Amino acid sequence: MKPDLEEILENEWYLVRYSGETPEIALHSALYYLTRAKDGPHLELDAERRQWLQAAALTRFAEIIVRDLLHDNRHTAAYRGPARSIVNYARFIAFCSRQGLDAGPVRREAAEALRRFLSREVEETGRGRTSLLNCTFLQLSEFAAALGVEVDRFREHLAPLCIAE
Repeated sequence: MKPDLEEILENEWYLVRYSGETPEIALHSALYYLTRAKDGPHLELDAERRQWLQAAALTRFAEIIVRDLLHDNRHTAAYRGPARSIVNYARFIAFCSRQGLDAGPVRREAAEALRRFLSREVEETGRGRTSLLNCTFLQLSEFAAALGVEVDRFREHLAPLCIAE
């Protein structure tokens, strides 16, 4: 039995939404398969369907950016620390620029995650726990500035914990 178009679209949405570290590539792969691939359904996607797939990529980007700012993830296999959030955020901003998408909602979510991360980092390292900072203070400051988060008040505590510049 041949799958119906809705099932095909949902399968591609799922692949984008749960795409691991590469939501933009998954989105492009889905669009290619759905519209131009030799073995694809050769659909003409309307704006609503494209936005639905783009929203899946945005949601995945938000997850991978925030994931590495959560102290509770420190012992999971997927955790890579703030340095990876910085890389993923830069990829996300470039993606939004290329796609003409609003980065605001994800930026705000990432900003809140960074604020919580920094507060907890100060608290936990103050009690002797090993720092999770795996970036330079300059990288952290630039990331924070892009998110609209103030880090200078934490400079004395965090700068020594960061990777040397």
